[in-house]
Amino acid sequence: MSSFRKALKSRQKQHHERSQPVFRKHLGLLEKKKDYKLRADDYHKKQNTLAALRKKALDKNPDEFYFNMISSNLEDGVHVAKKNNEEEMTEEQKKVMRTQDIKYVEMKRLAEAKKIERLKGELHLLDAHRKQQNNHTFFVESKEEVHSFDLANHLNTAPELVDRVYNRPTLETLETKIIQGAAEPHSLAKMRKHRYKILAQRIDREKKMYVIAQKIQTRKDLQDKNKKVKVKQETPNSAAIYKFKAKRKR
Repeated sequence: MSSFRKALKSRQKQHHERSQPVFRKHLGLLEKKKDYKLRADDYHKKQNTLAALRKKALDKNPDEFYFNMISSNLEDGVHVAKKNNEEEMTEEQKKVMRTQDIKYVEMKRLAEAKKIERLKGELHLLDAHRKQQNNHTFFVESKEEVHSFDLANHLNTAPELVDRVYNRPTLETLETKIIQGAAEPHSLAKMRKHRYKILAQRIDREKKMYVIAQKIQTRKDLQDKNKKVKVKQETPNSAAIYKFKAKRKR
């Protein structure tokens, strides 16, 4: 037992690495083991990298071909991609490509519009933030009734259900029947909020696709040789507007 007590780490003396002696202060800090470990790891990492690159160069096939060899130039020691020649494609080919782009964007936009309609049908836009608020006007006989008007009493419902635009039962119905969702659980309200958020994102995406289709169509129209004047600059939310000179058809 005594030998075990002597071997306990808690009873062992803590040894520290010596610091730089005073007469060697001009040489800088004395390197500790942890500093040497970092320097050694960095050295071995660089040596392993050089060895891997040397092996890769030795194993390289001299007849190997890359398309980047003929599509880039060496300028000041840096490989720069060659610029594509704009004259390689005719105007008709460009128009066909623009038409295909428009068809693809319109196809995706219509698919997004169908998803939006399906979501609207499921949610009925109840309590939607972007929905225009309806106004319900109540008429009373005198000004005194205006100040003493109680909306919950007039609608014969609970005060907690007055702000609802849906599922607002009367007091008699609440007393005699069990109303599903009268007191909406937190999880159901959270799910409804999430669905409305998805609907808003899809509506915004559908609008952006419409703007993209308009911009592609404008660029396609600009390929014609007719004289044109820009009426409105292009913005992130709308395409540029041009006024073309009238051309008589024969």
